Amino acid sequence: MKILHTVEFYYPSVGGMQEVVKQLSERLVRLGHEVTVVTTRLPHRKNYLVNGVKIVEFNISGNFASGMRGEVALYQRFILDSSFDVITNFAAQQWTTDAMITLLDQIPAVKIFVPTGFSGLFFPKYQKYFELMKQWLKQYDMNVFSSNDYRDVNFARENDVAQIMVIPNGAGEDDYLTTDVMDIRKKLGISETDFFILQVGSHTGVKGHAEAIRIFNKAKITNATFLITGSVYSRRCAIACKLKEVLFNSWVHRKKDRKKLIVTYLSDEEIRAAYRTANLFLFPSNIECSPLVLFECMATRTPFLTTDVGNAVEIIEWSGGGLLLPTLRDQNGRSRAEVTGSSSMLEELWANPDRCEVLANMGHRAWQERFTWGKITHQYEVLYLMLLQKLTS
Repeated sequence: MKILHTVEFYYPSVGGMQEVVKQLSERLVRLGHEVTVVTTRLPHRKNYLVNGVKIVEFNISGNFASGMRGEVALYQRFILDSSFDVITNFAAQQWTTDAMITLLDQIPAVKIFVPTGFSGLFFPKYQKYFELMKQWLKQYDMNVFSSNDYRDVNFARENDVAQIMVIPNGAGEDDYLTTDVMDIRKKLGISETDFFILQVGSHTGVKGHAEAIRIFNKAKITNATFLITGSVYSRRCAIACKLKEVLFNSWVHRKKDRKKLIVTYLSDEEIRAAYRTANLFLFPSNIECSPLVLFECMATRTPFLTTDVGNAVEIIEWSGGGLLLPTLRDQNGRSRAEVTGSSSMLEELWANPDRCEVLANMGHRAWQERFTWGKITHQYEVLYLMLLQKLTS
């Protein structure tokens, strides 16, 4: 098959959506398919063929609601003149989907949409967009959702969209079934006896870093280190976190409880090493679709505490690999961890290593059975072939 995946940002850019599309694209190439990714032009991109995946850039920004700027007409002509068998749009509210979605009836290829959450569903600026979305969804041959119960799939069902399929996210077995040789504790100055808490989440302002630090600070635990790592998308968030690191570690009470906060950037290899040695993953994020980090926890036998965000409840039900923090919701549907209750849950797991071990093993078993990228890519391949056969028969 000749496959086109469209996504706003792609490697070497890092992030959840980038990782999903990279994993699927590279694995489909390994299965013998020809895969092209359309994405935003990046000044630091040097290679346009990465692990067999062809990358095509356009200098475009924006979305349907805010307006699109740049080579929009050139991108649309690329789509209309293409000869792909399958075209999959990953994520709504960004230009690679929004500049194509008005052309759906002119595109002969199999068309698939992976909405990834509809994060703007409750915002007034997107009211017209989601009114039109009710019909756009029906023009796709299939709409693939990562959850069976979240705002995007529920929106589709409420508007009588028939073409619905659920394929979850996952974590790569080639990344997490290898033997790690890096001593990340030694590298970061974390004692071997410390209770090591991890959060992997980019500095965007919506990953719950502030709440996580408050939870860690309030928890009555000792000899513990909390590591926050992620790429910087919001300088304000990154600066605030670094300032809190300084203030947290300099407080006089630290001599008594021996708690330490580390805020730093780690490479992918270092992040995987941190997952493998962490005792607990703390994730009080504000908004997600289907957080990859929870699957990465499962892959590395790391128990997790998470807010009720995206389909976290569903992931807990699927895996048994973590617990749900007490969560509040604002008028825009964003989640906030309730700090006092969350710190109590952290205290309980800190004091109960056997409980942590049970969660870790249950999550890992579920990941091996259902949530490796190999198994998930196979589901996408079967879907692509089925729809293509239906189109050409």
